[in-house]
Amino acid sequence: MDRHRAALSRGRPNQVPRWFVALVAAAPVLFVTVFYAWPVATLLWSTLDDAATGSPFRHIAGIVWFTVWQAALSTALTLAVGVLPAYVLARYSFRGRRLLTAATLVPFVLPTVVVGAAFIALLPDSWHGTPRAMIAAHVFFNIAVVVRLVGSMIALIPHDLVGAARTLGASPMKAARLIVLPLLRPALWSAAVVVFLFSFTSFGVAKLLGGPTNPTLEVEIARRATQLGDVAGAAALSVLQLVLLAVVIVWTSRRQRRSSVELQGAAAPRRPRGRSQRRLVVCVCAATVAIIALPMVALVTRSFRVAGDWSMSAWTKLGTTEVRPGAGLGVDPLASIATSLRFAIVAAAIATVVGFLAAAAINASPRAGRVLDAGLMLPLATSAVTIGLGMLITFDTWPVDWRARWWLVPLGHALVAVPFVVRALLGVLRAIPADLRAAAATLGASPIRTWWEVDARAMRRPLLAGVGFSAAISLGEFGATTILTRSGTETLPIAIGRLLGRAGALPQAQAFAMATILLLLTTVLVVASGVHERAGIDA
Repeated sequence: MDRHRAALSRGRPNQVPRWFVALVAAAPVLFVTVFYAWPVATLLWSTLDDAATGSPFRHIAGIVWFTVWQAALSTALTLAVGVLPAYVLARYSFRGRRLLTAATLVPFVLPTVVVGAAFIALLPDSWHGTPRAMIAAHVFFNIAVVVRLVGSMIALIPHDLVGAARTLGASPMKAARLIVLPLLRPALWSAAVVVFLFSFTSFGVAKLLGGPTNPTLEVEIARRATQLGDVAGAAALSVLQLVLLAVVIVWTSRRQRRSSVELQGAAAPRRPRGRSQRRLVVCVCAATVAIIALPMVALVTRSFRVAGDWSMSAWTKLGTTEVRPGAGLGVDPLASIATSLRFAIVAAAIATVVGFLAAAAINASPRAGRVLDAGLMLPLATSAVTIGLGMLITFDTWPVDWRARWWLVPLGHALVAVPFVVRALLGVLRAIPADLRAAAATLGASPIRTWWEVDARAMRRPLLAGVGFSAAISLGEFGATTILTRSGTETLPIAIGRLLGRAGALPQAQAFAMATILLLLTTVLVVASGVHERAGIDA
């Protein structure tokens, strides 16, 4: 017993056998190798093989420059807009604070096609197809990143530190510049790189709001692959995009390490004191609610307006012969809803099983688990269009001629969902008291039986959350689906994008109606999964 307790104190109580860990890790390793590493390697090889012609890189300097500067401007504006909500939510305690904190996550979990449709509904026609519409949507979409990452650092800054500077005669602006800003610099860098990556690889927002005259690299890759049939050129641009992203990540990581600071403990939020603080809280909260709510209200409202008049026709004619392919719209709305739900169920099942096995393996073998964890996170650092293109050119020849298989689409969705399932499960596994495993061992349970009774049982509730969030990710996925979808298997985002591209008031109103349906489905799944309560922007 004493030896067992000594092993417990060293953190290795009743350790499961290595062969069992290897067996559990086999499925996640095979999954990420076959459906991510292999397609990306094929993409790289095909690009090198075609590099001699140089043709894929002609006439793209303008596209690269536009992609970079719109992402940089989106990042700067997102930081500027998000810092005040982050500060107020981290420093002050007030009624409705938790609800507003959860609300700031809403834009981040919405499908990009819903965000694009919402801003088409909200913005005047003169903004449609312009960079400013795209940038406004990026700010809306990424504000949660700033609130979570910067707000978590603001919460660590002691109240007394700023108070001492004010006592010594510093103005609020001077105290912020000399005290707060240097301490926030690492969090600002972290938020900036995440927002830049999301804006740089944005597809749904860029495609719907940027228009054909303002394509980003992501949009150009999809256009070449799906419209021009230039798969080699699309592959070359995907590799160029990966290289540019790698350069940005390496450079920002170095800058972040140089500016890192250590703060311990958290300063509990306190009630606003004085009229100026109360006014600040009220104004910032009102502005934040307006930023979040206005696009959603505009989306729902526009689904009930056809040609400037209030009408239910966009809703009542969904699925009728008037909106079927034979009528020229090229979209069957009800069939696309059914397809999305089927794909979501399959993707959620795959992501949950793979995530469960991966989390168990990572927790049981920390050293090797770090490698597996990093490998599973790679799809999040790769654009969805690149993943879809890699799968397209890899699985199109015998013996893996899977390009026309319907299940290839939910597999691509699952690649993106697995890291979120792993993150949710690892947090639970690492919080299990070691005494529980020791008690099971004391009662005679074998290491594998202990793992099943303690670890596996603890993962039941977060697994259900993983199912809901994985399904939400699948419902809204637009980039990889655009590359992999086939006629007759259009998903909701694909149908919304096509309807928004049609002429006429009715198709556009139907697109808003379908985006509203997707908004409701996503919201229900996210709320049911509890992501609004525990999600950080860790990825």
